Amino acid sequence: MFSATQKFDLQLADRQLTIEVGKEVDRFSNGACIVSYGETIVMVNVVAAKKPKEGINFFPLSVDFEERLYAVGKIPGSFFKREGKPLESAILASRLIDRGIRPLFPHRLRNEVAVTVTVLSVDPDCSPEVAGIIGSSAALAASDIPWGGPIAGVTLGYANGKVIINPTQQQRETSKMMTTISGSAEKIVMIESGAYEITEKVMLEAIKEGHREIKRIVSLINQIVEKVGKKKFPVPALCAAATEEMKNTLKNLRAHAEPLLKAALDEPDKLIRDRNVDAAQEAIKEQFDSCYETHAPLIDECLYCLQKEIVRSWLIEGKRVDGRSQEEMRPLAAAVSLLPRAHGSGLFSRGRTQILTAATLGMAREAQVLDGFDDEDSKKYIHHYNFPSYSVGETRPGRGPGRREIGHGALAEKALLPVIPSIEEFPYTIRLVSEILSSNGSTSQGAICGSTLALMDAGVPIKSPVAGISCGLISHPEGRTIFLDIQGIEDFFGDMDFKVAGTKEGITAIQLDIKTDGLSYDIIEEVLEKTKEARCKILDEVMLLAIPEARSELSKYVPRIQIIRIDPSKIREIIGPGGRVVQKLTADFDVTIDIEEDGTIFVASLDAENAKKAIKQIEFIVQEPEIGQIYNGRVVKLMPFGAFVEILPGKDGLLHISRFSRERVEKIEDVTRVGEEIRVKLIAIDEQGKLVLSKKDAT
Repeated sequence: MFSATQKFDLQLADRQLTIEVGKEVDRFSNGACIVSYGETIVMVNVVAAKKPKEGINFFPLSVDFEERLYAVGKIPGSFFKREGKPLESAILASRLIDRGIRPLFPHRLRNEVAVTVTVLSVDPDCSPEVAGIIGSSAALAASDIPWGGPIAGVTLGYANGKVIINPTQQQRETSKMMTTISGSAEKIVMIESGAYEITEKVMLEAIKEGHREIKRIVSLINQIVEKVGKKKFPVPALCAAATEEMKNTLKNLRAHAEPLLKAALDEPDKLIRDRNVDAAQEAIKEQFDSCYETHAPLIDECLYCLQKEIVRSWLIEGKRVDGRSQEEMRPLAAAVSLLPRAHGSGLFSRGRTQILTAATLGMAREAQVLDGFDDEDSKKYIHHYNFPSYSVGETRPGRGPGRREIGHGALAEKALLPVIPSIEEFPYTIRLVSEILSSNGSTSQGAICGSTLALMDAGVPIKSPVAGISCGLISHPEGRTIFLDIQGIEDFFGDMDFKVAGTKEGITAIQLDIKTDGLSYDIIEEVLEKTKEARCKILDEVMLLAIPEARSELSKYVPRIQIIRIDPSKIREIIGPGGRVVQKLTADFDVTIDIEEDGTIFVASLDAENAKKAIKQIEFIVQEPEIGQIYNGRVVKLMPFGAFVEILPGKDGLLHISRFSRERVEKIEDVTRVGEEIRVKLIAIDEQGKLVLSKKDAT
């Protein structure tokens, strides 16, 4: 793409993957590259601040996936005709890349790092998200920013019993799953999956097959690092080197704080535990008041590390702060029909985590309009997830959904999509909204359970109920500890949040977040086995007791929708001049009418009989005149030689004066008038398509 660059390439799933690096690419960035895959092209730039950011105790990484609609030859649909805030698809792609690269940065790095992936061209057969993962890895690995990569990513499909690496657009249409994974040469670092009840065995084998391709790409990136890689800058110490006096203070702090924190943390109830920890920390800080003012960041870090050490060591020993065993889930509860005016509602609780989901059923016109890279221009199943500050006892003002909320909503949507009926089976736009009432971990999986309850309560004929559960991990020198149903503190101090959703038959969604350098196959296999058993238990012992099957009838507040399909060429007859026909139908029968371009017509009304009457009238309007058929027509025009009679909406024929009666008629005005209804028979259709009518043959 640029002249003064070096190119590295390989064949990936029968398509050319090329990575370009060089001075023409990374002029002002710490690292940059251009990735071409088929006709998909993405540019990746990574930049790090020169100094650590003061006053923070986390790594400030930002990943932006910049979608440019010129990449697919589109002009944005907004008033300003330019890209605005990131679309949901861009936010999800940013999270996909972030979750793969974040665990591999040094723990103490506090320099701001920005990764920007700009999509320049999109080939429908070659995923820009996959190109973005590979490009981010190559740019970081070759830059001077400290990072433990490289990694690479691929997308996995599954059809006809075979795993498909980076499926094409046509292959995606028949694939039973779309799974994106990232990994290093040794381990898997990220999984994001949507699947149509794929078994655990197939999922694991697909991950292994995808990992083989990842190793090839990682090897290519290592070649880039060998040729053009920069020396990494040192990671600054978090605080200034402690004096001998300070070292003694920290030693005394640990001796004093450890028993207090252990006593505070050893409490099943989260609210009490949080209060205990706050009180213990205040007491510790008072004890070391004189030193705290000078060395607050170091002491705060020490207290954080001490809590983390206690929780992790307990988990290794088989002890959890709430007293559960490693395989035990928190107390579960489910209820439905809590909101009388909502079309369906479900409440799901797991310990202190509680989610209320409401379902709304609407017309086809209420589908969400999309303006992105995909060919899909709308979607009729939508899931939204809200995480208000009160759910964690905070006072933060609401500012709309953030990236986390969008990501969790998309995960729940993905988990339930495989069981949502088609528009032909259930002609409604479906919107689910999950309100997180209280949060102590695994809210996204609780939202999946609550959404299943709401759908069944709304009478949506889902194919199977879906439940979700999460597993945690502690890695230690002796091996590993995997535990089921992680709560907030275990997620905070643990190494993994491995979320799996599905039916009794198989997996419908996976999302993996880790804080280590990756997972081995045996860990993935163990998690898949544990989560299958757990979700079957959630379904049988909780959810299906609350509502065994989808309701047979819809709420009285749901419009009854009926479908009729007509020849698309007849659509204009239903709409009529200036929309008069469809407006009259809407007013006469108190219905709502949506007309699709393919001739599908949705007729909705709270009164099902009204919808049936409207459909009958539509059928009448599009009916073709039949020779020999008798019609109740209406006189629309008089002429000296006869009358024009409308026998069907928009279709009239000539009733000649000689065919009006068996007796002679002198003047047509003597026997009829405009607006009169008369019974006529269609006796012929001439070569010009004109209708010939007879009144005397109709009697």
